[in-house]
Amino acid sequence: MRFLRTSRSLLVLFAMLAISASSLAQIGISINIGPPALPVYEQPPCPAEGYIWTPGYWAYGPFGYYWVPGTWVLSPVVGYLWTPPWWGWGGAGFIFHEGYWGPHVGFYGGIVYGFGYFGHGFEGGRWDGGRFFYNRSVTNINVTKITNVYNTTVINNNSTTINRVSYNGGEGGLTARATAEEEAAARDSHVPATSVQAHHAQAALTNPELRASVNHGKPTIAATPKAGAFTDRAAVPAKEAGGAYRPPNNVPRPPNATVHASDVPNAPRPTPSNTGNAKLDQKYQQQQDKLYAKQQQEHQKLQQQQEREHQQLERRNASEGQRQQMELRHQQQTQQMEQRHTQQAQQLQERQRPAAGGGGGHGRR
Repeated sequence: MRFLRTSRSLLVLFAMLAISASSLAQIGISINIGPPALPVYEQPPCPAEGYIWTPGYWAYGPFGYYWVPGTWVLSPVVGYLWTPPWWGWGGAGFIFHEGYWGPHVGFYGGIVYGFGYFGHGFEGGRWDGGRFFYNRSVTNINVTKITNVYNTTVINNNSTTINRVSYNGGEGGLTARATAEEEAAARDSHVPATSVQAHHAQAALTNPELRASVNHGKPTIAATPKAGAFTDRAAVPAKEAGGAYRPPNNVPRPPNATVHASDVPNAPRPTPSNTGNAKLDQKYQQQQDKLYAKQQQEHQKLQQQQEREHQQLERRNASEGQRQQMELRHQQQTQQMEQRHTQQAQQLQERQRPAAGGGGGHGRR
């Protein structure tokens, strides 16, 4: 059990590194090899009006880099756009810069994520009169469902991406620098990734198939129609890896370690509603707080249950086969919990969205 406890301590450490508290702007990772190239994949169709595309990216966890699938999410504030996270060389190692919501798109390393994110800014859509309009030339929109669309040709559209390098600086990295506009955007008021996005990333952390050491840069789930919908029929696999896979030479790989409820950080509290209607905001906040408390209770309950089962196996001097079966079951339980919490947060966000602001049912103000 000593090895198991040590392995789980490593998992807690790397999980904390991989997914920060919402108050942190970036995380330093002591690793001298950048993330794999961005995989080649298609974008699932937008599920409904108001959803904004957030591209997939490589995060870092206990088994090295793992893929967080691209997905469609609702903006927490009408008029806000998503600045994707990105990796950049910091002189002694690669630094992970968190994504955020804001009135303007900031610098994201010059990474060509595609689908509107071509290194600088966002060409996939724009806000107009409280509604989000989609650029059909770079995003997958079903016009029978969504009519607020336009067509603007972009030089680097999603079929002619120049390169698939996923980091800035360092050996082989991009050399893009922030523009004056992007530096100004960094000083704007920001909203961190929503709880829906946090659960989505945590579910990716618990999925072994998304580890680069397993998929070699070609994840089986590259993008999803909604956050956490990993098993949805509309979820898409990568067509191919974006480049040759180079396994990092300093990634700890405890052979029998897995992800438990205790290893997954709690999702941040939901962003407070701001509809302009104080009573409605209070109602929505109460609903969010109720769901948050329920999810934290479930998280703690599963953690305690798994700890008890570990202790029981230790007392019974169980065989290695029994231990492995328990670890697999715990991993599945944790993964299912995170996917369920993502869906719950997504459903609450959708229920609150139609009446918010009174602007034709198009999000919170």
